[in-house]
Amino acid sequence: AVVSTQSGHYGRERKTPTIIHKHYQISRIRSFYMRKVKFTESNINEKLTAILGEFPKIEDVHPFYADLLNILYDKDHYKLALGQINMAKHLIGNVCKDYVRLLKYGDSMYRCKQLKRAALGRMCTIIKRQNSSLQYLEQVRQHLGRLPSIDPNTRTLLLFGFPNVGKSSFVNKITRANVEVQPYAFTTKSLYVGHTDYQYLRWQVIDTPGILDKPLEDRNTIEMQAITALAHLRACVVCVLDISEQCGYSLQQQCQLFQNIKPLFANKPIIVALNKVDVRRPDALGPEEKKLLEETFVPENVMVIPMSTMTSEGVIEVQNTACDALLSHRIEQKMSGNKVENIMNRLHVAMPKAGQEVRKPHIPAAVLARRAPGYVKPERVQKLERELELELGDDYILDLKKHYDLPNPDDRYDDIPEVWEGHNIADFVDPDILTKLDELEKEEAMLEEAGVYDSEGEELTEEQMEIREKAALIRQEKAVIRHSHRLNKHRNRTPVSDRVIIKKQGKRSRSLSKVGRGSEDVEMTVMDTDAKFQTKKAKISRDKSGLRDEKQVAVAKSLKKRSQIKMNQFGRAGESDRRIAAKLPKYLFSGKRGAGKTQRR
Repeated sequence: AVVSTQSGHYGRERKTPTIIHKHYQISRIRSFYMRKVKFTESNINEKLTAILGEFPKIEDVHPFYADLLNILYDKDHYKLALGQINMAKHLIGNVCKDYVRLLKYGDSMYRCKQLKRAALGRMCTIIKRQNSSLQYLEQVRQHLGRLPSIDPNTRTLLLFGFPNVGKSSFVNKITRANVEVQPYAFTTKSLYVGHTDYQYLRWQVIDTPGILDKPLEDRNTIEMQAITALAHLRACVVCVLDISEQCGYSLQQQCQLFQNIKPLFANKPIIVALNKVDVRRPDALGPEEKKLLEETFVPENVMVIPMSTMTSEGVIEVQNTACDALLSHRIEQKMSGNKVENIMNRLHVAMPKAGQEVRKPHIPAAVLARRAPGYVKPERVQKLERELELELGDDYILDLKKHYDLPNPDDRYDDIPEVWEGHNIADFVDPDILTKLDELEKEEAMLEEAGVYDSEGEELTEEQMEIREKAALIRQEKAVIRHSHRLNKHRNRTPVSDRVIIKKQGKRSRSLSKVGRGSEDVEMTVMDTDAKFQTKKAKISRDKSGLRDEKQVAVAKSLKKRSQIKMNQFGRAGESDRRIAAKLPKYLFSGKRGAGKTQRR
């Protein structure tokens, strides 16, 4: 009982039964509503499973991303939201099982419909209760899409320092990133990543937000992003200091920040960049400031490099020094590991031993002669083609064959200078070939005159004679059939009345009189025409066949018109016309429903 509103021109039309009636069997009604409940549950389950699978699990990601998720989105809230979605999925599955079990015992269509409504209502209520969790997860999803792609294991340069000391300007100088730079603090509020190349390797440079010198528990979300990157990323740390103190923090405060977060630099190479040397040179520092820098960085074996992101002074030096430091540090870590011994045991570098004899370099005699003092370079004997052309002028002719390297120099100017398997083809041409051809032709003529090639008449056997006679009979029979077909060709033509024949005969006679033919010829033509156009009597038209008189014909036409009225109402050409005039199904475009009750399916 599939009720189809149209013939299936639209992909959005349902292909499953959509209407059920009371007179159907109760098993059919139960399966109909059970299918609706199961279909709804499977759709919701599929969507919720996709949400749970696409969000990252904190236990499976890198510790850097796990801490970043905790800082940005609160790890407990994140886990709670995903747990509620998972619980909602299981609750909807239980509701589906319970109501499918009840629908198996539905005793009427009304009871089954009410059970279906209750099941779908409970599923929708469970989903509505997850509104806050779904909104939170949607915000997390959008924010995760805006986060930069950071590889925790690749070669990385990590910048940190007070706000407004020039970290973003340094990233813009050495990478293709476009980080916003403004003359006020905390312009950078999240992690930014740029990429650069050094020694044919790809490096990522991470710009972190500014860090203030205060306890860890008092830091905000923006500062904690930088702390997380410093703690988890295996990188070369570049500490950027503002030597001009235009950032609003003194040099002593910046050194104090370095000392406070120094535990985060464990087992990492460190480079200190003194920025803004175009405003204040390192030589202009006071004794106390120089002593402060020495006490802070010299014990730690930290290299201090002056630079200016405004004039690009020292920027490339800081980049190259940091990259080299990270490469050497990574090699040291690999050499100090346990895997190195296993690999070194498999390697053996063989060094060739020096022999007893000392081999002197071999120098050709011609080269020694040229190196000898008083050596005079001999003049060139062979002239170039350009020199010959200038000497001879108009008498010069370009000859490309004179330098051919052939075993026999006389073969250079052969008519067919083609060489095959080391031999010149022209050498194998017989010079007397034309004479021999004439002799051969004369010999053939003599043989023809002697009758050597004349074929004697062969006598046919009885079997061959019989085959030839049958072939002649077959050809004769085919000719008879062909002739009879030509005679019967004009029998199926449309019958022509006597009036038309007489009219044509009159025209024919007048045309013959014009050209001077006699009346006897005309009579002969008319007779031929009469014999040609003798046909059967004209058939009765199909609309009158089987009817006795005109009265019955009128009654038949009236019945025909009356039967066509219904076809004309639907605009159909006939009974076989299945064209759909209304391309838009009414149940999809019928507008708003009235205020009356709604007949649900």
